[in-house]
Amino acid sequence: MQDLYGEWQERGNGLHLAERRLIGRVVGTERQPNTAFQFHFWATPDSPVGIGTLVVVHTPQRTVWGVVIEGQGYNDVASPMFDYLGADGDPSLQPPTIRPEIRVYTAAVLRHDPEQPVQPVPIGPVYLATEQDVLVALRIDTIPEERRIPIGIYQSGSLKAPVYLDADFLLGPEAGHLNVTGTSGLAAKTSAIQFLVSAIFQKVRRSVAAVCFNVKGGDLLFLDQPPMHELSEEDREIYRLLGIRPEPFQRVEYYAPFKPDRVNLATLRTNPQLQGTVKSLMWGLQEVMRYVEVLLNRDDVDVKADAFLQFLRQRVIETGRFRFENEEAEFMQEMGLPVELRVTNFTELVAWFEQALRFLERTNKRQWRSFAIETIRKIQNRLVNLTTRFAGLVAESDIAYDLPWGKFQDRTLYVIDVANLSAEAQDLIFTRIVAELRERMEKRQLGVDTVIVIVDELNHYAPASARETYVMRTLRDICARGRYLGLVLFGAQQFRSQVDKQIIGNASTSLYGRIEMEELAQPGYQIFGPAVKEKMGALAPGEVLVRHPYFTQPIFVRFPRPAMMRGQDGLQIYQPEPDLPLEEAVWRKLHGLDPTITRNAVADIIARTRDGNGQSNHQFVVEALNRVLVERPPAGQVLARFERLVPQRPPVRTVAPADDLPPPPFLPDPDWDEETDGGEGEDPFQ
Repeated sequence: MQDLYGEWQERGNGLHLAERRLIGRVVGTERQPNTAFQFHFWATPDSPVGIGTLVVVHTPQRTVWGVVIEGQGYNDVASPMFDYLGADGDPSLQPPTIRPEIRVYTAAVLRHDPEQPVQPVPIGPVYLATEQDVLVALRIDTIPEERRIPIGIYQSGSLKAPVYLDADFLLGPEAGHLNVTGTSGLAAKTSAIQFLVSAIFQKVRRSVAAVCFNVKGGDLLFLDQPPMHELSEEDREIYRLLGIRPEPFQRVEYYAPFKPDRVNLATLRTNPQLQGTVKSLMWGLQEVMRYVEVLLNRDDVDVKADAFLQFLRQRVIETGRFRFENEEAEFMQEMGLPVELRVTNFTELVAWFEQALRFLERTNKRQWRSFAIETIRKIQNRLVNLTTRFAGLVAESDIAYDLPWGKFQDRTLYVIDVANLSAEAQDLIFTRIVAELRERMEKRQLGVDTVIVIVDELNHYAPASARETYVMRTLRDICARGRYLGLVLFGAQQFRSQVDKQIIGNASTSLYGRIEMEELAQPGYQIFGPAVKEKMGALAPGEVLVRHPYFTQPIFVRFPRPAMMRGQDGLQIYQPEPDLPLEEAVWRKLHGLDPTITRNAVADIIARTRDGNGQSNHQFVVEALNRVLVERPPAGQVLARFERLVPQRPPVRTVAPADDLPPPPFLPDPDWDEETDGGEGEDPFQ
């Protein structure tokens, strides 16, 4: 078959361009000479060439591949006035002379053959690139098959050629990290990352898992569900060309903290059809204290307070026990207080603070172990209310729900839903999880070879203009050293120019979706020519500009729509369920461990904790429930274990006064004398 692009032959899974089509010739003038890295060529007006088209210059001595970055049209009119006069100022008239028109394009060099010596592009014929030319121009032919990760297709008219990235330069160890930028809602940043991670799961040979943070509504809460609308035939064709199965993620684990009631999860994935698919995330004292600086005001914690925090961590919390010594021990014994305290949760930490401060107050001391009493009180005030400020995430007891550290599964996506939390709670979750990932990857104690950390809204976590925070320091460390450990960052943001330069600079691969012209005017985009920036400002969803170490110039590619449900569609199909009352929530969780447990049995046990006003002791019930969920006893013993853990509180009767009884009479004091006690007009009760 023959068309504008040349001769096509049917081979494999589609049509392939068998012979290059001649479209023009290289031209070099004194004013616009060709160099080793850029050349100009003319082409006829009907040639299918545009910005981003790959072309080939072929001569007997040298072959050069390039990508078009600029285009201009010419005829021989020296001035617009000449053309105006030739038509007598009437655009409806045909000009007396048909002037020839040519198109002149500028192309950036992608590759030379031979590569040495590096010489200017020779004058010669210019052809459209074939599928094989795409592989050679982008140096994909040098990537081993087992390391090729499809990113999309290069499309030029009827030509659709797969484009691949090198896994060693995307996931490490040679280079690593991905950054995606584009206008919110138009650039398909999230879709690009979803497709690429799906391709990685299907293609790479090493064991790999991904951890992502859902920061916007239900954006990433339905990645294990098929799409609401069928994929188009064009998308399916791209999947076929890339050798990727169009399917949702097969293994997804969702995590979310509790709401302040500590029985309902803070997530929108609560529909009964998806019940039990979201796991709890709750941390105790040991998990939180290592990263408590994230929750404290940096200006409020001075050097002295920071030193006391270090003492508290190293001498009290990490050891789990603290023993008072010398004068302190004598005082504790005199007061009947324990000399040695167990400190493994926030409740016990509160008791430790009270006992230490009691010693200082009773002995009139202003310092304890070189720490001023004001410093101790300041840290006490900041720490003891964490369980209230972050109720549902930070537990008072030592019960903790966490990610499966050391047991990460290959080809599994772990989604942490933080969309419904405060900014401080989001920072704590993000910092602790990423820091734990880094430490365990250093020790090779996570369970997989590579972990991809997916972070949206990098403008929030690592802004360019802000001072360094704990979160930013963690991200910088991943970008600087993570690729050696198998820990890589896939970040996305709306404004690339407003993200920390170290994080952007360490990303070996970048994708640019549709970007507004105000953002394109920033200095970071000056590496692109005017025509390329104009095209970037009008890209359709699914089209991105790709920069990768193997590509000497960025390339426009198209990727298919991910074969998984969008967040907004998922919220329509699986509408969130209202919060459950205490008895119903407890029954559902226990019923998941033992299907024979009935609602009435759970209600009877909870009723034991009611006071005289009929109110259940919420805290007792939740603590017992969490203890059972952590222990996970055998099915026949679940209810009995829950019953033993729920304390029975004796009711306290309160009697309200009857409305129809008269008030009690006033009984004067017989020993009181008005004259002797102040005289007339003075208040006897003063």
